[in-house]
Amino acid sequence: MSDDIKKSRLSVLNSHLTPGSSLMASEKEAALTAAPSDSPTIFDKIINKEIPATVVYEDDKVLAFRDIAPQAPTHIVIIPKNKDGLTGLSKAEERHTEILGHLLYTAKLVAKQEGLEDGFRIVINDGPQGCQSVYHIHVHLLGGRQMNWPPG
Repeated sequence: MSDDIKKSRLSVLNSHLTPGSSLMASEKEAALTAAPSDSPTIFDKIINKEIPATVVYEDDKVLAFRDIAPQAPTHIVIIPKNKDGLTGLSKAEERHTEILGHLLYTAKLVAKQEGLEDGFRIVINDGPQGCQSVYHIHVHLLGGRQMNWPPG
């Protein structure tokens, strides 16, 4: 992926998070300024093909794509195609159990596809203190390097 495409995608993400602002200093700041709303998120725009993404897996329920600011050699974001009010894990209801399970099963499939036989990490950020910057539930699949504990 060219640097121009990466810069463009970062710019779109940042404009979505804080309209009219320049590039955010950190993901933590992005999370602290983000807020749940009924407006389409950057993930909705990726699902609708309004914003390009490097898709690595797709089925009728989920979409998985490479993160534009990877935190590991392999960093995939997995999202449900239908948000259904599920902006974060703390908003989950019993009716969401099927999609939550499917997100995790998809993470396993993508990890295998990406050759992460030695292990991987799954992360779900929730709320400002959990560093959630996009209010459309998503799973981060991280791998390709030794992870540390505690995670941070």
